[in-house]
Amino acid sequence: MAERVLMKGNEAIAEAAIRAGCRHYFGYPITPQTEVAAYMAKRMPKIGGVFLQAESEIASINMVYGAAAAGMRVMTSSSSPGISLKGEGLSYIAGSDVPAFVVNVQRGGPGLGGIQPSQSDYFQATRGGGHGDYHMIVLAPASVQEMASLTVRGFNLADRYLMTAMILADGTIGQMMEPITFEDVEVETFEKPWALTGTKMQRNHNIVNSLYLKPDELERKNFERYERYRVVEENEVLYEEYQMHDAEICVVAFGIASRVARNAVVSARKEGIRVGLIRPITLWPFPSRVLRQAAEQVRHFVCVELNMGQMIEDVRLATGCIRPVSLCNRTGGMIPSPEQVLQSIREARKGGN
Repeated sequence: MAERVLMKGNEAIAEAAIRAGCRHYFGYPITPQTEVAAYMAKRMPKIGGVFLQAESEIASINMVYGAAAAGMRVMTSSSSPGISLKGEGLSYIAGSDVPAFVVNVQRGGPGLGGIQPSQSDYFQATRGGGHGDYHMIVLAPASVQEMASLTVRGFNLADRYLMTAMILADGTIGQMMEPITFEDVEVETFEKPWALTGTKMQRNHNIVNSLYLKPDELERKNFERYERYRVVEENEVLYEEYQMHDAEICVVAFGIASRVARNAVVSARKEGIRVGLIRPITLWPFPSRVLRQAAEQVRHFVCVELNMGQMIEDVRLATGCIRPVSLCNRTGGMIPSPEQVLQSIREARKGGN
């Protein structure tokens, strides 16, 4: 049996990243993710890695860009306002088609908001995170175990598709402690002939660049990039279904909200309400196909979110608006209670919107 250790979510990310081969971390402290940086500061020097607290979030993401261009497994982490500052660098990384790994342990917003948990960065993450036409692979853990396993998976996916992979967690998952194992995901290795490693006079120079002054050349690169994205959408969608076999109502939730929603589903079942749960694990690519199939079975969707309603738009798009979709939410750092979700399920049963 694999050894289980009790760890905080943020620390699980850091340890999993190290086990995935990350030896370069560049970041800047901000709650509620600071433990990621603190763990890396302690561990990296002991394993021959690099920990550097940059002068700003902008500096740290550009250091990530440099290390990624050299073919290194590299990461940064931050919380909501810090990720916004990294937006330009994220776009440069996407435009250069190099792999990187980013963690956002979300806090309330907009602005400085508060340090309590939130899911209000969904739009930012799933729509790219910065300017221009691009996507990141966005992974939404719902447990400390998934903080670890999705971190390893994120590094693998970033290298496979030459993209940024992001862990989009909330402050609750980042701060909570659970027993976990590090044995459930295989670390993959990839050849990187494109990397800036020095030619040693044995090959042509590699160029990593996001600047294309000729419009037709930039258009071609964008089309090529989206062809790769289509492969990601076809092959890398992750989701979990619970009690969907006979459901008339479907609850859709991710992260900590999905754990609350699962408890509400159990309670609703005891009341004789046929309700199930679909939990997106990849927020991009979004599990649109499974939701479209669910729309042929159920008569109402309930989205549970820690924001003013963001994923609900993707649910409506995925289902073609053929079924009503209602929102059960808290914001500002508040988390819905199982009773609040249960009440939304009851209202959905009655046909409310």
